[in-house]
Amino acid sequence: MKLNRRQFTALAGASLLATPAIRAHAADVTIKLGHLANEENSWHKASLKFGEEVAKLTDGRVEVQVFPNESLGKEIDLINGMQLGTADMTITGESLQNWSPMAALLAVPYAYNSLEQMDEVAAGDIGTQIKEEILARAQIRPIAYFARGPRNLTSNREVMTPEDLSGLKLRVPNVPLFVKTWEALGAQPTPMAFSEVFTSLQNGTIDAQENPLALIESANFNEVQKFVNKTEHVRSWIYLTISEMTWGRLSAEDQEAVTQAAQTAQQYERELFLADEERLAKALQDKGMTFVDSDKAAFAAQARDAVLANVGDEIKPVVEELFAAQG
Repeated sequence: MKLNRRQFTALAGASLLATPAIRAHAADVTIKLGHLANEENSWHKASLKFGEEVAKLTDGRVEVQVFPNESLGKEIDLINGMQLGTADMTITGESLQNWSPMAALLAVPYAYNSLEQMDEVAAGDIGTQIKEEILARAQIRPIAYFARGPRNLTSNREVMTPEDLSGLKLRVPNVPLFVKTWEALGAQPTPMAFSEVFTSLQNGTIDAQENPLALIESANFNEVQKFVNKTEHVRSWIYLTISEMTWGRLSAEDQEAVTQAAQTAQQYERELFLADEERLAKALQDKGMTFVDSDKAAFAAQARDAVLANVGDEIKPVVEELFAAQG
């Protein structure tokens, strides 16, 4: 088909509009960062911030392209790809325990009784050991970490103490440590795919579930659950990571720039995270849910023996140390 000048100009303009971030000079290195969160999630916004900072600090020599919603692949697939050199970056956490046993410390029930204590661990000696083991065993380099909202229990009755869990059919993810811990607390834990939870709550197959506020809101559990019981039984963090192969392609100067950009992204994500936790609590209350200040100390005390009996031998001494630090 032969185009006249007007048609050619229109098509050219449309092509430019459809191609984001056209640069006068192409980057020397392009890094693709894929993750599972959606565009509204603080992890995604922090990833974009990371990319902006990298471009600024390297004068455009390094470009970071961000792909949300598992559009580059699922978490485990990306981890495998990073080890093979076919993927560059992802956001990942306790899934790395498949290679690095210490990564399980990112999500141990009642190991951290506050965000501040979790930060002390993640940024301290234990956090350094976790990162070093991940790098050595998985060939993946953690360069920043993001907080996750604590997991809370939703139900249609108030749960103040472990005694209130008696007979409660509770959906949990298929994580043996979580199942054993909830059994010790007195509930009847039922592993189930997340996609089945809403309908199962609706028809009474289960009575309760546990998740961070962000998932409680996005899954509309307020339509089938009355209470958010603030058990805060799992506090955890997750890493922004880069393949060691990709890292090795960067000059020392650009490695320093990526490290600096990652710290800026970590600080930015924390600001977003804290604001979002406050917003989520208000939003769920506005939708009719009642927040219950559960006796976290009682839950933690009853859970400890089950946690210690079911964590791996490699991390048990560290978990004992974390519990001891809480008194």
